[in-house]
Amino acid sequence: MRCWLPDGRCGRLGTSCPSRQCIARTVRRLLERRWRDKLGLFACEGEDLVAAATAEPLDLLVAGKNVEPRLLAALSSAAHPPRVIGVYRRGDLPAPEPRAAVLALWRVADPGNLGTLIRTADAFGAAIALSEGCADPTGAKALRASAGSIWRVPLLRFEPGGEPLSPGRRVGLVSRGGAPLSELDLRGEQVFYLGAEREGLPQAVERDCDASIPIDGAESLNVAAAGAIALYEWARQNRS
Repeated sequence: MRCWLPDGRCGRLGTSCPSRQCIARTVRRLLERRWRDKLGLFACEGEDLVAAATAEPLDLLVAGKNVEPRLLAALSSAAHPPRVIGVYRRGDLPAPEPRAAVLALWRVADPGNLGTLIRTADAFGAAIALSEGCADPTGAKALRASAGSIWRVPLLRFEPGGEPLSPGRRVGLVSRGGAPLSELDLRGEQVFYLGAEREGLPQAVERDCDASIPIDGAESLNVAAAGAIALYEWARQNRS
């Protein structure tokens, strides 16, 4: 198959698709989560995301070099078409590994928040754990928000009552009640549980204690902001 442009010409320049399958069709499919799950692939749009990759792409589309710029414009989910799109294997992302701090996310479905939390975890050397119902970290919006950190942060899975994510303390971040975060002893290994902003954490998510971040005025904090504050306080206490 060929990478067809609207005028009927192939968008490839010079050579055909290495896999002998239309890469444009594959990239279009990868905009949908079900196809990313089925194929085990995802696409990085833009030079910064591709430069951050720690694995070789299955295919690299570069405007004006091996594909028509119009082809990338037709494939991209971004407001401004990228100059580069790389297709990667999910299996090349960091393998699950223990970290001293983990952000465990309960049904955080907003891809922008998820990508921001991955970027924050990268800054503090933490891991991310995802429950069922979370956004796909390899979706286009989450990848852009992660700013390349997806290649450096281990992604774990968790479910209530399952295997513990860490032998350390389990802290549930809540918007009301609980001890002020700054008053807890956060030295050593910690797991911070954060829920979706409307639902919060269910009773089924077991934790050693609940903690809140005292604020004035606003009713609550964005989940990505709360995760960043929790990791900052954890890092501060462990440095001192």
